Amino acid sequence: MPFLSLIIPAYNEEQRLPRTLTQIQAFLKDQPYESEVLVVENGSSDRTAAVAEEFSPAVRLLREPVRGKGRAVRRGMLEAGGDFRFICDADLSMPIEEVNRFLPPALDDYDIAIASREVPGAVRHNEPAYRHWIGRVFNLLVRTMAVPGFQDTQCGFKCFTADAAEALFPLQRIDGWTFDVELLFIALRLGYRVKEVPIHWYYFPGSRVRMVRDSFLMLSDLFRIRSAWRQGLYRPVRGSTPD
Repeated sequence: MPFLSLIIPAYNEEQRLPRTLTQIQAFLKDQPYESEVLVVENGSSDRTAAVAEEFSPAVRLLREPVRGKGRAVRRGMLEAGGDFRFICDADLSMPIEEVNRFLPPALDDYDIAIASREVPGAVRHNEPAYRHWIGRVFNLLVRTMAVPGFQDTQCGFKCFTADAAEALFPLQRIDGWTFDVELLFIALRLGYRVKEVPIHWYYFPGSRVRMVRDSFLMLSDLFRIRSAWRQGLYRPVRGSTPD
């Protein structure tokens, strides 16, 4: 059983994926623990799947034909076998070397550890000011409506223990960008321990997020999350909540 699973959702990432997978392979071969890398190809129209297959057997390719980052991550998390399961964006905007900051012995006593670009010690590199401020406004809404107390719920790097992943991802209902807010919302209400980890984060052009349109969709998802909770749609499987 691997100690660490890296799950990479990938939609039309044939240009960025070779660099990312090369860097990840170079990092993992020097680590003292067993690991696996899963690329979840998510309805791409380019050579994303072929690129991932070129790295086989070090990389395992999963094909998820229905688009949606949340759907792709859920597929990878539930098929992974690691004691710790880490969502990793395909652009590798967080240097892969920082992944060890999310793992024992560097970090312990948590169920979910989320990368943060806002808490003390974090540094953003080269991000356009307008993207930063749109993100801060959305985070204010998230803290008000869904996940209080956390400064950065949208960074694409998050680590789940195996127990937390296997309990929470079957409850996930949102397939789009706001899936991680939904997971944190459920986790906090079910008593899971969540920690923020400051990281260095680098902005690279080519983000799949369409800032205006997706911001409105994500806002509507916040209302969906609250409504689903009131309707009892996030009931955990018996025995799956933390001790």
